Amino acid sequence: MKVIAIANQKGGVGKTTTAVNLAAALAEKEQRVLLIDLDPQGNATSSFGLQGLEGQSLYGALLGEEPVTEKILPTRFERLFIIPADIDLAGAEIEIARMDDHLSRLAQTLRVLREDNAFDFILLDCPPSLGILMTNALAAADELITPIQCEYFALEGLVKIVRLIEQVRDSGANRSLELGGILMTMFDSRTNLSAQVVAEVREHFGERVYQTVIPRSVRLSEAPSFGKPILEHEPSGPGAKAYRALAEEFLQRATTASHSKRSKSEVEESRGES
Repeated sequence: MKVIAIANQKGGVGKTTTAVNLAAALAEKEQRVLLIDLDPQGNATSSFGLQGLEGQSLYGALLGEEPVTEKILPTRFERLFIIPADIDLAGAEIEIARMDDHLSRLAQTLRVLREDNAFDFILLDCPPSLGILMTNALAAADELITPIQCEYFALEGLVKIVRLIEQVRDSGANRSLELGGILMTMFDSRTNLSAQVVAEVREHFGERVYQTVIPRSVRLSEAPSFGKPILEHEPSGPGAKAYRALAEEFLQRATTASHSKRSKSEVEESRGES
């Protein structure tokens, strides 16, 4: 099981759209997926039409008062489950900050799910801020996917993300955190700017940038207001096609990384025997 944080300290870059639709596309590809909404605004939750739930967020589990397994709810998608968000999570920022182990609360909360191997992937939809909840997500994650809007300040935002990952590693909260992928979003094929930004980001970050780009789409923007991922709202449209392609590329990367890790382990074992 892998835990993936989907995060960017900047809002409006397609972070929640990516978390929701990547989760749905992976479930469609027969992966067992848990989406955890860590944003008190609850946009990922409302994207599945589940807004208005009370007491079902991760708040109690983060404080050690309730088991995380009691917070998991099914969605309309087979194999896709969610832990919704509510306004209580805003209070968790304050409560957790007072704890000695404030950086590792989420990692500890998810430990039982890791041990049970209940899911193939857990996706963490993070709030657009550098607060306690986002820091906990990075401390609990195996890797980070960062959606970046195709605009002039894309590289500036990426530099901040890279620094944040280094800070999390250096603090000892999660020394194995990796930048798993950079996803270019809101791509407008009618402008030269989008293509220039994608080319520049790929020049600096190489293979870390997904080949899949997410187009700017009115349907993608309006889907949450219907309480649906784009795979339901416009299943044959460009947005749905893009997120299905992203899921395929994501799984290919995960398989490659797993094989690479296994090969490295086998080499180390052989050296030890010799």
